[in-house]
Amino acid sequence: MLKRFLPSVLLHSSYPIIVADNASSDGSVAFLELNFPSVQILSMPSNTGFAGGYNEALKLVEGQYEFYILLNSDVEVTSSWDVDLVEFLKSKPLGSSVQPKITSALQSGYFDYAGAGGGFIDSLGYPYCRGRIFNTIERDSGQYDDVSLVDWSSGACMAIKAIDYHLVGGFDDRFFAHMEEIDLCWRLRSLKKEIYYLGKVEVKHLGGGTLSRSSPKKTYLNFRNSLLTLYKNKTTVNFLFVYLIRVVLDLIASTVFLFQGKAKDAISVLGSHLGFFKIKNKSLNKDVALKLPAVSTDKKTSILWLYYIKRKKTYTQL
Repeated sequence: MLKRFLPSVLLHSSYPIIVADNASSDGSVAFLELNFPSVQILSMPSNTGFAGGYNEALKLVEGQYEFYILLNSDVEVTSSWDVDLVEFLKSKPLGSSVQPKITSALQSGYFDYAGAGGGFIDSLGYPYCRGRIFNTIERDSGQYDDVSLVDWSSGACMAIKAIDYHLVGGFDDRFFAHMEEIDLCWRLRSLKKEIYYLGKVEVKHLGGGTLSRSSPKKTYLNFRNSLLTLYKNKTTVNFLFVYLIRVVLDLIASTVFLFQGKAKDAISVLGSHLGFFKIKNKSLNKDVALKLPAVSTDKKTSILWLYYIKRKKTYTQL
């Protein structure tokens, strides 16, 4: 990933580049030292996941920068990408974070799964994007080359004001990986901050570098972390009501996986509920969740209903 994608970051970036190494054991640090000596390396003592790794790394540079741009190692960037994102945030007094248009590095001309044209979350905790709803990916024809308020900015590539990141305690380490940026942005919005999508900036994301999209582990983390996000950010009464609905829907999802021959995924969905109860009260920053109203910026109650029952497969049809 570093060999393929880091050169584009070096070529097109105006700001300092830091690689946070999450206790890798594959020779990445030696490779960086030999081939990219201009890059600053922050070595973490253990692998605490996407969420914990960023938290540890950004604590080490806290106070040095006004803005952070979080970028996955499997992303190809374009000319002036970093300056454009930062200058946009500078122009938005209430803006905390912004993501670019994220297209696929694997399937040219299509949006990427992780973030696409800006992300939303429905009242039951299911995320979706302009350009990607569940597994339906839209072709990019310029339909989202705009500026839009969104519910969350993608962790694959997001610029964020440093003061706001630390104000809400950063990512929640309990997530380990997947959906931690949705929780972070929800907490920021609960403080009346704004999250944006900037379509004039484009990056290309490979995806699946850490966990394949078909991995049962990824299924487990997505379902577990979805429940944790709801638990943290909804009122107790609202969460209990939504959780009962989610139990039914997740049982259906598990059954569907089983009929598709994906027994491990089916078990992962059920196991995600046990995993949620194990970690739900091990909170580092739950106190900054101010219980934002259930309806998202996009005001869609159930993306499942719209997608599977109403058969609206793309965002432009919603």
